[in-house]
Amino acid sequence: MSPHIMTNSYGTTAPNVPAWVQDAVFYQVFPERFANGDPSRNPPDVRAWDSPPARDGFLGGDLAGIVQHLDHVVDLGANALYLTPIFAAGTNHRYDASDYFAIDPLLGDLGAFRELVAEAHARGVRVVLDAVLNHCGVGHSAFQDVVAHGVQSPYVNWFYVEDLPIVQRPVPNYRTCSGCWYLPKWNVHNPEVREHHLNVARYWLEQGIDGWRLDVPYFVPMSFWRQFRRVVKEVNPEAYIVAEEWRSPTQWLAGDTADGTMNYTLRDLVLGFTADRTGDARTFASGMDDLRDQIPHHARATMLNLLGSHDTERVLTRHGDDPVATRLALALLVTAPGVPMIYYGDEIGMAGDNDPGCRAGMLWDTERWDTDTLQWLTSLLSLRSRLPALRQGTDEYPYAVGDVVVRRRVLGEDAVLVAVNRGWTDARVPRSAIGRREVRQAWPAPDHRAASGEQLYVPARSAVVWTTEDGA
Repeated sequence: MSPHIMTNSYGTTAPNVPAWVQDAVFYQVFPERFANGDPSRNPPDVRAWDSPPARDGFLGGDLAGIVQHLDHVVDLGANALYLTPIFAAGTNHRYDASDYFAIDPLLGDLGAFRELVAEAHARGVRVVLDAVLNHCGVGHSAFQDVVAHGVQSPYVNWFYVEDLPIVQRPVPNYRTCSGCWYLPKWNVHNPEVREHHLNVARYWLEQGIDGWRLDVPYFVPMSFWRQFRRVVKEVNPEAYIVAEEWRSPTQWLAGDTADGTMNYTLRDLVLGFTADRTGDARTFASGMDDLRDQIPHHARATMLNLLGSHDTERVLTRHGDDPVATRLALALLVTAPGVPMIYYGDEIGMAGDNDPGCRAGMLWDTERWDTDTLQWLTSLLSLRSRLPALRQGTDEYPYAVGDVVVRRRVLGEDAVLVAVNRGWTDARVPRSAIGRREVRQAWPAPDHRAASGEQLYVPARSAVVWTTEDGA
């Protein structure tokens, strides 16, 4: 059997997921808002870095700024970057590409991109880009050719044009992404469009990237994503393909499209427990069991888990600006099966509502950082790197009562127990509920012997991690 082939839980053969992903920790960067490393690229109307976030306008973030702060990413404990779009476009979010083969000049150029990849790889950090292949921007040359030449344009069937001449506003006469007039939808049924998209995938892999995040893939035919995967894996069998998915991930995990999905279902479960309090520990545990059963075994370690992104309110804001509750959510994120992803700024306590509030300039004034949350997260990620069971182990919930849930991760003879108490009173977990072997407290006080007797102590509004002495 090929080293890149395995049998999945449905009995079909599926390409192996990339080996490196199970040990990854992702850090998501919104490039325009992360750091301004090359002011010479600022547009004339650039706004002050600490300006209130807005849907329009630019603060001057660029690729050089990411390079200058790679050590912050590494110090946190992350070893992979997911960058939202960086190709030439007209907006600050750049989901409206005008040229998929060019870096947006406000961000840098190909040389700056190659420097970013080289500097990241030198630090052991992988780079994953955003594949926005459902739609482009109205500034794309192919769409502009249709605007100019109508039926005579060789690109007229590259889009879903319903009438000519093109009318953009107030109601476009072509299909768009979610009704946005400036986002014309590609006709991915057209072989020429497919070849354009596949050339994009090849080109940036050849420039050294380590994978693709698929934007709104549920709007694109699955047959295309199967073709996309074949091309990507031919160029680099270890490239990671992760699909944006807000509901059940199952359709993406048969092994013929993505390696994993953005795990918004896990996000809903964690925040339902720690922020919204819409259910108790049993509700959370039951939901996690159901989610686990939806995910084929080969994909469980490569799901991309998150609490916030450029498409959500920030995790601190979701918790009503309560940093302690936020840290409990981070504990459940980092110790869950799959790959944790941290949205830039969440590690230092940035707040903000959904777009545009979640897209403020990164706070680089360390005097304003929530250093307690940063230390909490950094130490948790360090623990994850030291305990293989937290990266590869099974996932079950031997105790879930009221405000206290205990997660058990088992790998071979090693077991890790993670207890989270969201309640305002101290709790004790019966030792009989989590196994009879001796355990030691591994976090937050390494090597501290767990309480003797028949109960394990979990302080109010806290998380505790134990490991077994000699097996589960």
